[in-house]
Amino acid sequence: MALERVDYADGEIALTGWLARPAGPARAAVAVYPTFMNTSPGVEAKAAALAEAGCVAFIADFYGPDAPHDFDSAVGAMGRLRADPLAMRRRLRATLETLADLAPGLPQIAIGFCLGGMAVLELARDGADLALAASFHGLLTTPLPATNPIAPRLLVCHGDADSLVPRADVIAFWEEMDAVGADWHFLSFAGVEHGFTNPLTPDRRPNSAYHRLADQQSWTALMGLIDVVAPAQS
Repeated sequence: MALERVDYADGEIALTGWLARPAGPARAAVAVYPTFMNTSPGVEAKAAALAEAGCVAFIADFYGPDAPHDFDSAVGAMGRLRADPLAMRRRLRATLETLADLAPGLPQIAIGFCLGGMAVLELARDGADLALAASFHGLLTTPLPATNPIAPRLLVCHGDADSLVPRADVIAFWEEMDAVGADWHFLSFAGVEHGFTNPLTPDRRPNSAYHRLADQQSWTALMGLIDVVAPAQS
């Protein structure tokens, strides 16, 4: 499926997103927040799958002109993005605002992978008007914990062996969500590392962290919740 380029902005920062549209009527608008490498073939495949399921899918741009070209530059770009949590949240919201213009009137959903998984949880904590936020192998900690009720349903898909997210972070996340009455669903896969949804990465082919069953089960959980918050049209 060919993706449509969409130029948008966060203030004066030019951004480039990629849009996938369904062949028929759309049932939801899904913001897809990619990994710290920004968009990739793996993320584009997920956007295409969402379009095939009847959703408008819009892949976000984290960095604009600061876009990384290799692992080291991606780590630096991610660090600069995360250094100012409020500015980062404004960057994330620019994607939702653009998606609302591209697909008006549809329930909004946000999903994300790695850095993107952390991003959708930040949007939920920030009070974004979402029907569902789904994180795949995302970081769970935040410098700005939730203090107000969280509106969207939350789906968090996590590898229990993720070296970036120790169990203490998992428990702290549960407690944070319980404190604000969040409706959360947490899938944890034993022995599964970070990055389990992507069979290919830019620097490792195949990706040794990929886990086929965890990828399939987490995607099935996502589609089940999308069916709840945005039922397919008959």
